Amino acid sequence: MKHLSLLLLTLLLISCNDGPKKKYKPGSIGAINSLGVVISNELWEGAVGDKLREHFAAPVVGLTWEEPLFSLEQMPQKVFTGTTRYRRAVLFVDLDTVNVAHIKTDLYAAPQEIGVIKGRTQEELINNIESHADEIIAAIKGMELEETQKRFLRSLNKDKILEEKFGVTLRLPSIYKMGKQEDNFVWIDREIQKGSMNIIAYEIPWNRLNNDSTLVTDFIRMRDSIGEKYIPGPDVRNKKTYMTTEDAFAPHFFETEIDGHKTLEARSIWDIENYPMAGPFLTFVIDDEQNNRKLVVEGFTFAPATNKRDYMFELEAILRTIKFK
Repeated sequence: MKHLSLLLLTLLLISCNDGPKKKYKPGSIGAINSLGVVISNELWEGAVGDKLREHFAAPVVGLTWEEPLFSLEQMPQKVFTGTTRYRRAVLFVDLDTVNVAHIKTDLYAAPQEIGVIKGRTQEELINNIESHADEIIAAIKGMELEETQKRFLRSLNKDKILEEKFGVTLRLPSIYKMGKQEDNFVWIDREIQKGSMNIIAYEIPWNRLNNDSTLVTDFIRMRDSIGEKYIPGPDVRNKKTYMTTEDAFAPHFFETEIDGHKTLEARSIWDIENYPMAGPFLTFVIDDEQNNRKLVVEGFTFAPATNKRDYMFELEAILRTIKFK
């Protein structure tokens, strides 16, 4: 019995010490799309700061007026201590004895992405910003999308209309409500202080939007036909009003992926035929070859005289949670 007790005690001690101990990381802090830039005042006010702003505060594509990709908050190194190090998104830029640029993940808190850019001269710093800005921006944006999507889990809309109509699920906050429903069209929206945020979904045949040479024309024709059929504007006497694609701004197209499906991403401005109203939209055209179709999901915002970057970012975060059943 004595030997058995010693054996059990030994096994218990081994199990308690088995494997490395995980170091506790505090939760990160900071507003979505806010970037702390740790850099000296001298560098910030010169050519290095200009190059940082050129990339990290570049105008977001597809908004009605210029808004920066990130809201930058500059601080010297001596301020970057204590809870300030818990910021979720950080860019550390400094002159040093090395010439490097890389990303550190969850260094002081979690989740956290810190872009580190060092150089022996200002010229090396500028070159490193040029070479690595896109990589750092992608890492930070990916983290911010995941953080936004995580916050949706606090309260989700349980409606299954998208699953029933289109065979997909969506991580949709409960503040969004189901609106218009047709055979091949769903409209979901939420009220905001000065307008609304909207999500629409519909299907198109698999062979649509496959010609690169006519993509712009075909895409606009598709959107405008849906707008005319399903998205009316305000009542105007003797005039028909409905959503169209703003003629003055050609859509920007990108290749992306949603739930493993090849996806066409489009961003531009919507307006209303015969009425002075406009705003940004983001459209994903998702390939679904298995079902011989393309699924189109779009987010658009109506918020006159209001910044719209963060509204559109939330809509993007929602649309990117689509899962095919």
